[in-house]
Amino acid sequence: MSRLASHETSPIAPSATIFHGGRIRTVDEQNSTAEAMLVIGNRIAAVGNPEHCRAAAAELTTAAPAVVDLQGRTVVPGFLDPHAHPLMYGQLLSWVDCGPDVAPDIPTMLERLKKAAAGTPGNTPIRGYGYEHRNLAERRHPTRQEFDTVSTSREVYVMNASGHGGVVNSFVLEQAGIGKDTPNPPGGTFFRDADGELTGELSDAACDILTGAEGVKLGHHGPNFHLGDSKEQHRAQLLHAQREFLSHGVTTIGDAQVTKREFSAYLDLVERGELVARVNAYFLSSLLDEVLELGLVDKFGDSLLSFAGIKLYADGTLGGWTAYFPEGYRDDPCRTGSLYHEPAEYKALVAKAHGAGLQTATHAQSPTAIQLVLDAVASALEASPRKDHRHRIEHCGLPTLEQIDRMAELGIMPVNQPQHYYNWGPGVTDAIGSPGERFNPLGEFVAASVPVTMSSDAPVADPRPLEAIQTSVTRLTRSGVQLGGDQLKIDAVEALRAHTINGARAMGREHELGSLEPRKLADFVVLAADPLEVSPGEISGIEVLETWVNGVQVYAG
Repeated sequence: MSRLASHETSPIAPSATIFHGGRIRTVDEQNSTAEAMLVIGNRIAAVGNPEHCRAAAAELTTAAPAVVDLQGRTVVPGFLDPHAHPLMYGQLLSWVDCGPDVAPDIPTMLERLKKAAAGTPGNTPIRGYGYEHRNLAERRHPTRQEFDTVSTSREVYVMNASGHGGVVNSFVLEQAGIGKDTPNPPGGTFFRDADGELTGELSDAACDILTGAEGVKLGHHGPNFHLGDSKEQHRAQLLHAQREFLSHGVTTIGDAQVTKREFSAYLDLVERGELVARVNAYFLSSLLDEVLELGLVDKFGDSLLSFAGIKLYADGTLGGWTAYFPEGYRDDPCRTGSLYHEPAEYKALVAKAHGAGLQTATHAQSPTAIQLVLDAVASALEASPRKDHRHRIEHCGLPTLEQIDRMAELGIMPVNQPQHYYNWGPGVTDAIGSPGERFNPLGEFVAASVPVTMSSDAPVADPRPLEAIQTSVTRLTRSGVQLGGDQLKIDAVEALRAHTINGARAMGREHELGSLEPRKLADFVVLAADPLEVSPGEISGIEVLETWVNGVQVYAG
């Protein structure tokens, strides 16, 4: 049993609450369980049995503690989602759902878009999300000509489920001056058919054309989902996204692509007192020089909104076939995907960030891209040794066994998304063949003593940690298929740690978040059942009953 030292109490007695009558999963180093937890103010003060917590309350505060009977329910630490895009997620929640559950084929997608156009006045853009071409009955991308049947006088855009591109109508291309002979931008593609005509599909840096004349331009530093919405729209979108995260028990979010758009939206919510979930901001590598010029090389911000590091991109996405496979994709050998940076340029970016003491988080999916990250980090560490650098590889979908061992040697942390496997795992084998069966090889990370960390990448997947935990334990996709062997699975204990304490470590916040221990911030979730006790196939169905941040209930189911 443990408690907060009495010298840390405030002279003005804060509120105190004892939670008891259920199971408390502390997720500490011993994976302990407890019968009760004392919260004083915004911090956990003691964990143990009810008698211990009552004694601690009497010692630490003059306030009579309130008592909450958990009625047999389970408490776990607040889930951490170290890689997501909250503003983009909120944005898409107002778009037309074109996912496989509601739009299994292109005619149905067009029908939904036309219905939205009929109900949307003027020149308002018609935007959709969630399609993945291998999930469509036609097993292909829609075309600009098909989207022209929705409108020829305003923007029509449907984002691929990966977030790394999508399809537009002819109007968008014409407004941007994109024609048959327009060269592809570095790090992006305007796709063409066998006759060289534009199909309407675009990816990654080519999405710059969607942001408007005054919009954020990313160049070859990342996929551009910065569409031209107003400040008030951003506020509404971010609030909507925050409600969704909290409803699934997510209390801390790593925003994995922050530009002036996202940062401005967060500051607006802070000024209004509306930011509830904690946010760690990873600024995009295009802003690295500005970050260094401002001197943001130490921890900056507070426990609610803070600057965490630099986000980079090595290659594209498996879902959109833009991850880099120089040998080509199985069904389209001419399509190789792309690298965002030449190796020397990428290595220089990592070296500059590392040399300033910053953490880097690099999107890399293919073995070639992952090797690019490993080589750059090794070079940076040789030039400027730093033991606890916390450099991350985001997604890290298909590392080789040798690369996993190298990650262990270098201290690099992968941040995986099991829900990608759940939603479109079979599509990876369709794209690259049998090597795709190892997609998200969490069990191999554990075997190599590489810490497993899980996130949603929302809006690519909904921020549902319990769904991610179930998938990592079962390796079953949405269609019930298991790809690869059982050695790729992890157990429920590892999975819970991956979405709590390991997520805190990935964001450098394990001293205050990720487990239920004295002195840590009182962020926790009340679940209807224990995810470590139910059968693996029932984990995602556990109801999130309450979410608490800073000792305050911020969601009740």
